[in-house]
Amino acid sequence: MCLHVDMKSSADVDLSVGELATRFGLATHVLRHWEDVGLLAPARDSGGRRRYGRDDVYRVAVILRSKAAGMTLDQILVLLDAEAWDRHRVLEEHVADLDRRMQEMQRSREMTEHALRCRAHDIATCPRFRDHVEDLVAGTTDGSSLWSTPSW
Repeated sequence: MCLHVDMKSSADVDLSVGELATRFGLATHVLRHWEDVGLLAPARDSGGRRRYGRDDVYRVAVILRSKAAGMTLDQILVLLDAEAWDRHRVLEEHVADLDRRMQEMQRSREMTEHALRCRAHDIATCPRFRDHVEDLVAGTTDGSSLWSTPSW
């Protein structure tokens, strides 16, 4: 995603939904959806058209960064709500999820590095790979954490 923001002051920022969408490489319906779920609340001009200011631009940037970090729209809504009573719980759960995902990414990296070095042309025939998928073969896991005991 490309973010090109060149703003001098809040008075200089008065964007239409199309202009804001273009600035962030989004479809306009995404911004409208975010408004529908309460993430955005743009001002309206005399004709009822959405107008976005500097704070809205930053809010979209926070939404995009949060989505890139794996947060759901519901989690982002809590993050952006200064009055949310469960904000810390939601953020602590997200940190725990990030930790889990980082461990999975590390296991995936180790698996990929092993595959790069492995002499087996069909990785499914590699005894070390077979050890790490035995739980799936045996049906003792749902497959959500395929490389739970790496020993590469």
